[in-house]
Amino acid sequence: MSLVKSKTNTNRLRNARILIVEDNSDHLVLITKAIQQSFTGVESVMVTDEHAAINYLRECVQTGVRLPQLILLDLYLPERQNGWNLLKMIKSHTPEISQIPVVIFSNSDHHEDITESYDLGVTSYVVKPINYDEWVDYFQTLKDYWWETVSLPDSRSTY
Repeated sequence: MSLVKSKTNTNRLRNARILIVEDNSDHLVLITKAIQQSFTGVESVMVTDEHAAINYLRECVQTGVRLPQLILLDLYLPERQNGWNLLKMIKSHTPEISQIPVVIFSNSDHHEDITESYDLGVTSYVVKPINYDEWVDYFQTLKDYWWETVSLPDSRSTY
């Protein structure tokens, strides 16, 4: 069986947008550098709490700005309940927001965090990498999977 990439999938990196919800400034620096090295052409929108994230998504819908194709959500913002609350808000929103894949990335590998996240509708759960090279590998894998392999719904945007 061969994997054939369609033009739709190979062209998705152009004008792609990813929303990153992370409250740790050190992780934001690593994430920014790793994304720049792993994916060119992807616009990263970074926010530090659940209120800024949901406001950003609502503003995109209201103004017709392209929604992100993927949301990376740190579970502990700084408490895990903050991350779960945002996940609940996203998944209970209008279809254009609720259909955006949400990947939780967390330092926690606790069974209860992983199970509850999936119970609340997370698309994927990943334990955060430890060093910079692992961050780069993580974002390369993320790009390969979410932009070059799977088919995603349109972001229903104008620009």
